[in-house]
Formats: sequence, structure tokens, C-alpha cells
Amino acid sequence: MAAGGTAGRVTRRRLRTRANLLEAAFSVFAAKGFGHVSIEEVCEAAGYTRGAFYSNFAGLDDLFFALYTQRAELIAEQVAGALAQDGPDLDVAAAVDRVTEVLLLDRDWLLVKTDFLVHAARDPEVARALLEHRARLRRAVADRLARARGRTGLPAALGDAEGAAHAVIAAYDGVTTQLLLDRDAEHARAWLGRLLTALLTG
Repeated sequence: MAAGGTAGRVTRRRLRTRANLLEAAFSVFAAKGFGHVSIEEVCEAAGYTRGAFYSNFAGLDDLFFALYTQRAELIAEQVAGALAQDGPDLDVAAAVDRVTEVLLLDRDWLLVKTDFLVHAARDPEVARALLEHRARLRRAVADRLARARGRTGLPAALGDAEGAAHAVIAAYDGVTTQLLLDRDAEHARAWLGRLLTALLTG
């Protein structure tokens, strides 16, 4: 029992250490950019030693990917959850309202995400991982649109549900790029809602 309790405490402590490192790294990456951050800076921000860092991550690339994965999975879950609330029919306007209401439109996250995109563009292995995460988000949208097929019409120009999902992701990318420049999250959320409604209803 004692050994099990000790192991449990160690596991919880390690999970807490990992979470704290990710949180600190997020702030440092957003402020300085991936290519300008050292392991020492992340450790200092989190209040841990290099040993604690290396017991959780192989290096900055590993940390950066873990951070991206954490946020990308949150967004996919937000979108899937918002789209799952309708029955067989899909009220496009209501679904878009729910998605844009819950969707993470945090400028610091977008700065980190943009860094990750540039990093992935130069590293085929990272690019494959990024494409898989984007595909997961696209599938969440396409699956919901496909289930509503026959009950909810989509503009013919978008083709099938997969084509419509590609258009949704492209709209999100465009709006978030604008947000990076003008810093107006409220406008970005409203504009994304109008754009998605127009795309999906024609």
C-alpha cells in the first residue's frame, strides 16, 4: 500500500510538473517566438531545473509539439462538441453560433500556432504531425455535415461534406490571421460567424 501510495504521489507530481512546464512554455513562446527561446528560459519561467525539464521532454521540439497538441486537441473537442448538439437535422446558423462562441481565439495561442506552422514548413516530420491534427479538426466538421446530408443543403460549389469542411478550415485560418494583425478578437469571432454561415448556407 505504501509503495503504491508513493508511486501515485510521484505520478501526480510529475503530471503537475509537466503541466507547469507547458503553461510556462506557452507564455514564453508567445512572448518571444519558438526560435528565440532556450530551455533555461522555460525552466526559469516554470521554476524548475533542467533535470525536471528533461524528465518530461526530450528537448524544445518535443515540448513545442506537446504544447501544440494540447491546444489543437482542445479546439477539435470544442468544435465536435458544439456540432454534436443538434439531432439528425443541422441548424447551420445555430451550430455556427455555438462553434464561434466556444472556439479558442486567443492571440497568444495563434502566435504559438503560427510559429509551429513555420517550423513544420521546414521539417517534413513535424509537417506530417501538423497535417494530421488539421485533418482531425476537418473530419469533425465533415462527419457532422455528412450526417446531415439530405436534411441540410450545402452550397453545390463546395461539393461534398469534405469540401465544405475544407472551406470551414480555410475561413478559420483567414480570420485568425487577421486577428494576429488587428488584435480584435470580438470582431474576429463575429466575422467568422458571418463567414461560416454564408459559406454553408449559400
